[in-house]
Amino acid sequence: MSVPVSRRLASMMMAFAAVAAPLAAVAQDFGKPGEPIKLVVGYQPYYAQAWSAAVMRGKEMWKKYLPPGSTVEFQVGLQGAVIVNQMLAGKQQIGYMGDMPAIVSTTKQEVADVRIVATLGLGKDNCNIFLTRTDAPQFKSPKEALAWLDGKQVAVPKGSCTDRYAQTVFRKENIKPAAYLNQNIEVITSNFKAGKLDAAVVWEPTASKLVDEGLARRVASGASVDEIDGGFMAMRYDLIQARPDVVKGWLQAELDAQLFIADPRNAAEMVKLIAAQTTGFSDKVLFRAYYGQAPAAQGGTDVRNSLEYTLTPAAMELITRATAFLFSAKSINVEKLRPEAVMPQFTQEILRERKLTAPIAQVRSMPDPK
Repeated sequence: MSVPVSRRLASMMMAFAAVAAPLAAVAQDFGKPGEPIKLVVGYQPYYAQAWSAAVMRGKEMWKKYLPPGSTVEFQVGLQGAVIVNQMLAGKQQIGYMGDMPAIVSTTKQEVADVRIVATLGLGKDNCNIFLTRTDAPQFKSPKEALAWLDGKQVAVPKGSCTDRYAQTVFRKENIKPAAYLNQNIEVITSNFKAGKLDAAVVWEPTASKLVDEGLARRVASGASVDEIDGGFMAMRYDLIQARPDVVKGWLQAELDAQLFIADPRNAAEMVKLIAAQTTGFSDKVLFRAYYGQAPAAQGGTDVRNSLEYTLTPAAMELITRATAFLFSAKSINVEKLRPEAVMPQFTQEILRERKLTAPIAQVRSMPDPK
């Protein structure tokens, strides 16, 4: 029997604090404004909505804006929760992650003060993708596919953006799975291979990979039930306080990365950058994960990712709803985030200086390259 989500998430959040607490009191010396700095950045090359970090790493865009002599170490996190732990422990200062872990990171100020400073993107089928086993019925619509999940074995990596989406869909559509299992991406993959799962909710690029390998079928997404997903950047507040020059410099580079991603002429280079930082994904799969077209009957969308960059009203609405969900699941103890947990002022200032407005661009779906 699966562990109830409220208990599972609550224990996970307690683990966050337990891991980080011993190191929370360690003060970090970030130097004075203008001096070189050493940053450690947590990112998820296996999560498509956070790929601006992979572009930042591959093209070293940060070198243009950080003080000369600065160094940046990029550390891979397979799930956002790993990055949250590292940030709370003071081992990473900047993190790229989905909505759920980003929100959780801001609610542990007794351990460390973390703020959300930018939006990586908003979409409906980056994190919100329902897959079924390949021998599932041929559904006439996503709604029919979702209804089929009632009484089935469904898995998600709990505490992730997929978890919130799956539970929201279950509530909207009055679906009651026989089991709602907490499984990471590797276990979900092996269980689809072994025929032990009826369905799962996963993020890109894993969703495209499982479909390409014939292990699962895509049947629905957030577009099927009008549910949005989002990625966010978080920073430790001690870094923000000590080095506003570094914060602004990093966010300048992030804007460059998002503008690079938005240009369809850069799609091939983008795929090569991601391929160099991941294993087990073909160029075809990586392209489809971020730019590919899926039929509307499978939850396909024209806009794969809206590059909001700053904390736009749409991004704030998602944060508000996701926070309320986490509170209802008893994984955080606040129904609304403290006002200072979200800091849009740096990105807003940069947009004004560069005469841009948010969203800065939209990544639209494209056919496979010839």
